[in-house]
Amino acid sequence: MIGRLSGLVIEKKAPWILLDVQGVGYEVQVPMTTYYEIPEPGQSIVLHIHFVVREDAQLLYGFHSVLDRSLFRQLLKISGVGPKLALTLLSGMEAVQLMHCLERADVQQLVGLPGVGKKTAERIVMEMKDKLAQVEGAGFTPKLTVPVVVTDQQQAELDAEQALISLGYKDKDANKMIKAVAGEAQTSEAMIRLALQKVVSL
Repeated sequence: MIGRLSGLVIEKKAPWILLDVQGVGYEVQVPMTTYYEIPEPGQSIVLHIHFVVREDAQLLYGFHSVLDRSLFRQLLKISGVGPKLALTLLSGMEAVQLMHCLERADVQQLVGLPGVGKKTAERIVMEMKDKLAQVEGAGFTPKLTVPVVVTDQQQAELDAEQALISLGYKDKDANKMIKAVAGEAQTSEAMIRLALQKVVSL
């Protein structure tokens, strides 16, 4: 079973990358959050791999952290959630953000992701409640307290994104707006104010 690959990036074509490992080219499908971390062709990278063997194919799914791969695997245990939907969830938001969303039972935010309907979102939230503590590298306690991996800055960004979403902005748009101003402010209130000001000035 392949659990980790280290090699040179040969080609990038979202959501796929071609990785050269000692002369062997591996096609690896990755969530967009990992894809954004992939260096340009010719540079080396290490990916944590989830290996799937089917009757008609052998598939590799790659992730930039153990946390992402572990969350992906827990999502696959949910009825009706396959690799495609699990990748969609991990492409729409960072793993920590997704775990917070699930912990808060934020169905609305999940529905904002492509291909995620309300019933599916509700099922994911319900079935993941008991699985979050099993996600490797998350730092969750058995009582599902806030993961220790989240910094104050990250939390402020998440809160600001959620506020923009509640104002009617799509999840991806809210994420881009906050990322654009995150370096200029430390509190969620300041980020929201700057993000809205930039929109008005466009």
